[in-house]
Amino acid sequence: MSEPTEPRPDTPPPYGTQPGEPSPQGPYPPPPVHGAYPPQAPYGQPGGYPPPPYGQPGGYPPPYGSPYPHDPAEKSKIAAGLLGIFLGGFGIHRFYLGYTGIGLTMLLVGIIGGVLTFGILWGAVWLWGFIEGILYLVASPGTSYSHDSTGRPLRS
Repeated sequence: MSEPTEPRPDTPPPYGTQPGEPSPQGPYPPPPVHGAYPPQAPYGQPGGYPPPPYGQPGGYPPPYGSPYPHDPAEKSKIAAGLLGIFLGGFGIHRFYLGYTGIGLTMLLVGIIGGVLTFGILWGAVWLWGFIEGILYLVASPGTSYSHDSTGRPLRS
């Protein structure tokens, strides 16, 4: 295959040249010469902002009287106990603490079993939730009713 020596008559001239004037570079600019660009800044933190100060990284200060910052995922033992006492028949306190398997079991046994046994199983599940609600309210640290499903202790 031979290369054409003249451009086709229907193609426009390269950008920046006059019609009929030959292009000294062809359709593309020449590659840059090594070292022609200014040196780059060293890698690292971009300028403009100072580094963050040491200490508290931001957000709200810890609650008054607390030596440690507040954990936002911490659950309340009062809320768990009251949910168990008033809505324990539906397992809502178990959902609140993250025990979704037991909560779903209590919900399904309470509703479906309650319909099939004319409320007897729902009464048993309600009693189970009521007793657990009281246990959550009176639990001392270190017992099985003093933490949630992730092992975090319940807040008083």
